[in-house]
This record gives sequence, structure tokens and C-alpha cells, in this order.
Amino acid sequence: MTKQLIVRGAPQEYELKENAWDSLESHLNSRNIENVLILHGKVSWQAVKDYFPDLSITKTFQYYGGQCTDSAAEDFASLCKKEQFDGIIAVGGGKVADLGKFVAYKVNLPIIILPTLAATCAAYTPLSVVYNEEGVMLRYDIFPKASDLVLIDPEIILLSPRELMIAGIGDTLAKWYESHTIISQLTIKPVEVQVAEFAAQKCREILLTKSMEALAAMDQKRLNQAFVDVVEANILLAGMVGGFGDEYGRTAGAHSIHDALTVLPDSHQQLHGNKVAYGILVQLMIENNLTEIERLLPFYRQLALPTSLTDMHLQLTEKDYQAVAERASTPGEMIHLMKETITPERIICKMKELETLTSS
Repeated sequence: MTKQLIVRGAPQEYELKENAWDSLESHLNSRNIENVLILHGKVSWQAVKDYFPDLSITKTFQYYGGQCTDSAAEDFASLCKKEQFDGIIAVGGGKVADLGKFVAYKVNLPIIILPTLAATCAAYTPLSVVYNEEGVMLRYDIFPKASDLVLIDPEIILLSPRELMIAGIGDTLAKWYESHTIISQLTIKPVEVQVAEFAAQKCREILLTKSMEALAAMDQKRLNQAFVDVVEANILLAGMVGGFGDEYGRTAGAHSIHDALTVLPDSHQQLHGNKVAYGILVQLMIENNLTEIERLLPFYRQLALPTSLTDMHLQLTEKDYQAVAERASTPGEMIHLMKETITPERIICKMKELETLTSS
């Protein structure tokens, strides 16, 4: 089994501390950045704009548009050239970060990311997930250059919506299950892959043991170490899995199921991490690993992660099942990195078996 193995281990600088955003201007000055485009979300920006420092440099604030698409990237790349920006700052969640990285790649500018939540590892990874205007996932693009800086203030993430943290936990939990199904097939593990495997194991360990304490911190609006550990599992450790493991540590069955579900318009109401969490269970069904499913179900139910399509309020017709299964098993999809033979029929069968298992 020979896959790509290029290490893209980390952003050039990563800093997590209370009041981290206050150091933004000094970081910009050290990079000689004097005219920045600041991309931000809508709801998230309203929640955090008072924490954003008053920069003395020239700055332009822009709502990113709600989706990381080719057309949005082209539009902002044109704006960067017109306004002669010398840096980009992305403030928000995963899609803002992905769009910021995509634009920065197109115009060869430094990208700085200030996460407002810990729902994905997008702030850490040198890649962007690209969607079309209808919200269907198209592809992910890997860039040859890492982000220049990630600044995380855990106090800001503490104020983010609880359900987004839970979705991040679901997304990050997949790092172990997806990397393990690939790495376990290797007879020799390069050191880079061993690092990815260690990071994936730490993701699973931290999430299964500390998530409830971390969520309690959010409920109480009081920072604790469990919360910081879960934030860093969702961002730093999760990013390290693919960063060091490359195609041995990125995605397999769970994300292929997530991506396939995006062909159903009704699925767009569900958070990314919730669909990935469901995808973990489908992957385990394909592997016939019922023991691990039974171990995970109490954890899922504690956090209200979806264990079935029913939990996500999705009622699939036979045509829907076929569309999802065909998309998930398209040649070249990461689900084929599993050792099992993947067909649309097998996916449909296991999705239906999971509905029966979790409803009993």
C-alpha cells in the first residue's frame, strides 16, 4: 500500500493562551504586514468583535459569504490584488479559515487564523474543503505552504455554542478510526506515520475521558484544563494526524459518508461533525466491528451525537440511499482506503443495519 507521504506538520506559528488576540498587531509588525483583508463570519463576528484588537494598520473587514467556494475565492483574490493587501486574517470557524487559506494561496499572501470555535482542525491544516454554491462538497485542496500564524484564545472559544464544540468532538473522534483503518494495514510504519498514529490515539483518549468536563466548563463559563485539552485535541492534535500522516492519516470511511450525505439538501441542516460522527458508525458497521460501536454508543448518547439517520431527522428513500452510496463509493473516494471491498450495495446494507441496531 503506497500512498502520498509529505509532512505538513504545523502552521509556522501556533499560540494558545488567554488574551492571545491582543498580540496580533505585534505578529503583523514582525511580518511587515501593513494592509490586511479581514474575513469573518456573521453570527460569530457579532459574538467576538469586541475581543478583536484595534489595529493601527490599514484594514478592510469583509463578511466571507457563508461558504468556501471557487467563486468566492476568485472574488476575494481579485479584491486582494485591487486593494494591494499584504496579508489576510480569517476570524471564525472552519469555512472562514478554509476560504482564507484558499484566497491566500491564490494570491501568495500570508494567512493568519483566529478561531472562534473548535469544531474542526481547519485552523491548523494547510488545506481547504471546497463546496459548490448548493453546499455539496466538491473536493479538498492541499497547499504547499502552511498557515503563517494561528492565534487561539480559549476564553473566546469558551463562549462559542456548545453544539459546535460537540460537533468538533465528533469530527475529531474520526481521526483515530479513519487513520487506524489505514495504518493498521501497514507492515512497516514510517516515523511520520507513527507520529500521526500517536496524535490520533491522543485525540481519542482525550475526547473519551475529558469531553464531559470540557462541556461543563462551557456551561459554567469557567475555563478548566479539560476544556483546553479538548480544544487542542480538536485543532492541534487533529491537524497533526493528517499533517504527519498525509494520506495515511487524513480520511477514510467516516468522511466519505459525510461527503456523500451532502448530496441530500436536508443534510445541510446538520453540522459537519455530527455527520462525520454518524459516518464513524457506518465505517465500523462496514468493518463488522460491533464491539466498538457498543463501546461508543453511551458516549454518543451522553453528548447527543447522532447514532442514526433518524437522529439527524433524515428520512431516506431508496433513491436517496442509492445516491448517497454511489457518491461515497465513487472511484478515488477515501473510503476505498479501507481494507474491505466497498460497493454501493454494501454501504446501503450497513446504513440500514445501523438504523436497526441503534433503534433497538
